[in-house]
Amino acid sequence: MTLLRPLAALLALCLLPFSALAQSPYSPAITVNDDAISFYEIEQRIRMLELFNTPGDLPALAREQLIDDRLKLQELARAGLRLSDEALLEQMEAFAGRANLPYDQFIGQLAGAGVAEETLRDFIRVGVSWRDYIRGRYRSQSAVSEAEVDRAINRSAGTGSEIEVLLNEIIIPAPPQQAAQAEAVARNISRMRSTGAFESAAREYSALPSKDRGGRVDWTPVNNYPGPIAALLLDLSPGEVTQPLPIPNGIALFQLRAVREVRTSVPAPALIDYALLYLPAGDRTEARRLRSRVDTCDDLYGIARTMPPEQLVRSEVAPAEIPRDIALELAKLDPGEVSTNLVRGDTQYFLMMCRRTPALEGGVDREATEGSLRSQRLSGFADVLLAQLRSAATIRNFE
Repeated sequence: MTLLRPLAALLALCLLPFSALAQSPYSPAITVNDDAISFYEIEQRIRMLELFNTPGDLPALAREQLIDDRLKLQELARAGLRLSDEALLEQMEAFAGRANLPYDQFIGQLAGAGVAEETLRDFIRVGVSWRDYIRGRYRSQSAVSEAEVDRAINRSAGTGSEIEVLLNEIIIPAPPQQAAQAEAVARNISRMRSTGAFESAAREYSALPSKDRGGRVDWTPVNNYPGPIAALLLDLSPGEVTQPLPIPNGIALFQLRAVREVRTSVPAPALIDYALLYLPAGDRTEARRLRSRVDTCDDLYGIARTMPPEQLVRSEVAPAEIPRDIALELAKLDPGEVSTNLVRGDTQYFLMMCRRTPALEGGVDREATEGSLRSQRLSGFADVLLAQLRSAATIRNFE
């Protein structure tokens, strides 16, 4: 009895720190190939996204971004690359300058919102290092020909022809607890070369309404898709499938069925105006009811007048600035059309296309056009590499 008492006390002492550690903000919430992401890092990223007025399910988005950051850092470490402290400080000052603020004042605003300077430092270090790595790794593959520049200029001027693609699509749900299984399925689908096999997979796995027709999508101008996705699609041969493309809580895949060139007088969009109304997930009745009541984006203001202001967000931005999952849905919509296919966490997206604004007429800058095409191509390579890293990674969630 005398011996058991101190053993019990010792056991209690051992258990208390473990319990405290399990609830600590610095304990692991996620591991990516054994690299830990703490609850503190997730909370910090959420606060930063809030400060930047980022729409959507911020807890889910923060987790996805931090997982991607760990994968990028691991790849950079394998390549032996690291941004110097001097270059990092220069990039942080430039970031503050884009907000028209001196660096110290910008950091003060972050601190006022509860965001630590190290959170911004980590965010910028990963972004800049990854950008430089991709530029170096894919420099030769991203070269743009004079003919490609000519076609882009003709499209932006609304003259000549444009490329349309005929696709099959799949989006596999991949919430954290199902991510590994979804990634394995996506890898198998990406190796398919038969439209019949892909369409069977769409009927079995896709979360989109198009699953009922095997994922088939009508002819769509390739310029409707985000630049990096458009570049990937144009690199496919009929029957080939893209690498798995991660989106929030899901994985997208596209199979090319056919390509055609058509005459057009419609220039490529410089800006896309769209509206997002956030609804509770799980009740499609409200989304269907709203769809029957709106014909234009302006109608949504009347719908949302009794809602909190942040529940309706309308944006007019360059195509490259639109989140990937939203951009993929907008690509299929004409002005006034609605998609309710997107769900993030407990939020149903009521997404409406307002209009596509073409580039203004004026002088043609061939150098800027070439740079834009190269950037799109590099973004496509980066997306594919990141998807491959994610597919090969072991990712564990501890919530």
